[in-house]
Amino acid sequence: MYAVIEDSGRQFRVSEGDVVDVDLRELDENATEVTFDRVLLVSDEDEAKIGTPLVDGASVTAEIVDKEAKGPKLHVQKWRRRKASRRKTGHRQKYLRLRIASISS
Repeated sequence: MYAVIEDSGRQFRVSEGDVVDVDLRELDENATEVTFDRVLLVSDEDEAKIGTPLVDGASVTAEIVDKEAKGPKLHVQKWRRRKASRRKTGHRQKYLRLRIASISS
């Protein structure tokens, strides 16, 4: 069984046990799980429920693995030819790492 969920304008194909990195958000200190209500598709071995745009009554529950995981380091370089102008910057995006616990349709 798998589902397609939408979070922060991005879509994720998830099944139970998958580990997913989503955008960092403000959570309660004692929060241990996150529920996604924006489910676009739920597929079982036999049939698929496709939402228009969302599947009614479907939700995906995920447990928090890491509240502030870091992504890979990204390097950004600006360079102008014949101007002796170079700039190098970069950053590491912070994510919320989740493990999908259950999919209900």
